[in-house]
Amino acid sequence: MKRALPVLVLTVAGLIPVWRHAPSTGAPTAEAARPAAPPASPGTSTSRVVAGPTVDTEKGPVQVEVTFEGDEITAVRMLRQPDHPQTTAAVPTLIEETLRAQGADIDSVSGATVTSEGYRESLQAALDAKGV
Repeated sequence: MKRALPVLVLTVAGLIPVWRHAPSTGAPTAEAARPAAPPASPGTSTSRVVAGPTVDTEKGPVQVEVTFEGDEITAVRMLRQPDHPQTTAAVPTLIEETLRAQGADIDSVSGATVTSEGYRESLQAALDAKGV
């Protein structure tokens, strides 16, 4: 009986942080993964934002928005994406690869192949609309 009270108190003390814990929202969003655009001089900005079409995939809709400075892709943002953990984890990789490749010739992300294909399709349509 002497041990029961300390064990009970320590058990409750150990469970309180677990009950109060608020889970994180998961992987960083596409917005957080996007590099900041450099400041443009007034009147000399050649920045243009082009949204690709929404591509319906079996996991859900995918739509990208591409920011150009001249002919260079400076940012990519997901406007619509499937609500799936693998997709959320894949988005920063897809954006990084797009910025590196400066086009839609990028590899699929393992585990998010369907989303990767929808991403590339929407991205390519945005690039075509811009004329890149």
